[in-house]
Amino acid sequence: MADVKRRASVAVDVGGVQVGGGHPVVVQSMTNTDTADPEATARQVAALAAAGSELVRVTVNTEQAAAAVPRMAERLAALGVRVPVIGDFHYNGHLLLAKYPACAQTLAKYRINPGNVGGKRHDENFRAIVEIAIRNGKPVRIGVNWGSLDQTLLTGLMDANARSPKPRDARAVTMDAMVESAVRSARLAEDTGLAHDRIILSAKVSGVQDLVDVYRALAARCDYPLHLGLTEAGMGTKGVVASTAGIALLLQEGIGDTIRVSLTPAPGGDRTEEVVVAQQILQSLGLRSFVPQVTACPGCGRTTSTFFQEMASDIQRYLRERMPVWREQRPGVVELRVAVMGCVVNGPGESKHADIGISLPGTFEEPKAPVFVDGKLVTTLKGDDIVPQFLRILEGYVEEHYRLV
Repeated sequence: MADVKRRASVAVDVGGVQVGGGHPVVVQSMTNTDTADPEATARQVAALAAAGSELVRVTVNTEQAAAAVPRMAERLAALGVRVPVIGDFHYNGHLLLAKYPACAQTLAKYRINPGNVGGKRHDENFRAIVEIAIRNGKPVRIGVNWGSLDQTLLTGLMDANARSPKPRDARAVTMDAMVESAVRSARLAEDTGLAHDRIILSAKVSGVQDLVDVYRALAARCDYPLHLGLTEAGMGTKGVVASTAGIALLLQEGIGDTIRVSLTPAPGGDRTEEVVVAQQILQSLGLRSFVPQVTACPGCGRTTSTFFQEMASDIQRYLRERMPVWREQRPGVVELRVAVMGCVVNGPGESKHADIGISLPGTFEEPKAPVFVDGKLVTTLKGDDIVPQFLRILEGYVEEHYRLV
């Protein structure tokens, strides 16, 4: 693992998952189903958990959704899924949690947005949620979002800035307002009786530089665990790159205890993509390992055949499909390094650096594929069934090198 000096923070127990306190950075995600449909929501929670999400958040925005949460949890239990489920509350959380105590008991954590808990009755409604959290032994995430920032607080800071001899720009004041909202809300929660080690903070924005600036400022003001992520990362490559850029910068500085990559899925797209991306950020930084890594060349004029690309994809898919079994039975397999290379230029060298690698023939090269295990050439594959041959070698390597428990 990478030697990154982590920011000191308290540890918060979220349904058995430790967030902060030097524990590994936790991956989380959120459903996009209607929580009032407990069956559909349970299926998506289960899929996200199977993909590797260690915490899953669901929207609780209506009475129907609140009433359905316990039924959703029952369905998860029947499926053998034990991932902690977090309730996301806006505007009416104080009412829903009070009216539906089974929902309050079932959820592992409550997310509160201090910007929309009730205008003039802000403190009263905020305290109501915190008091329910205390009674049920639940932690809370105080999640500030610049799209729903406390306007009274922001206006006050803007007015004070305007009177200053050296006023700053509106962006700087907005960043200050976000940090102040989070810190003040945490102080109010503790004044209400919530323990210091039951609070997680976040300050979500949609721009990478804004994200970095606001979290640096927030990290300097407190020792609560911090939840990282862009609030609306976007679709496809834009969402993946923006999330990676912002989250990775902060993690490399030791800031961040749990992350979510908030991708907008394509129509009919797979919600678990955000989990895979979050895991890959952590694994690429050397902070955690989730699945064996496949090194594959990008291809060039030497590799006009797409065979090596297809093989790399097949192997990556095979590794992910095998991980649920391997994770339980063969500890340490997540550290496995596999190379699938496309020609003689870097193929043998990269394959030797991996635990197990194959160098496929490039255009005009002799149709054979040398296989390297722990840096040594062990066999050369030929024929139309190179992929299944290599996968058998790969499976044998795992069985030999990672003990069965």
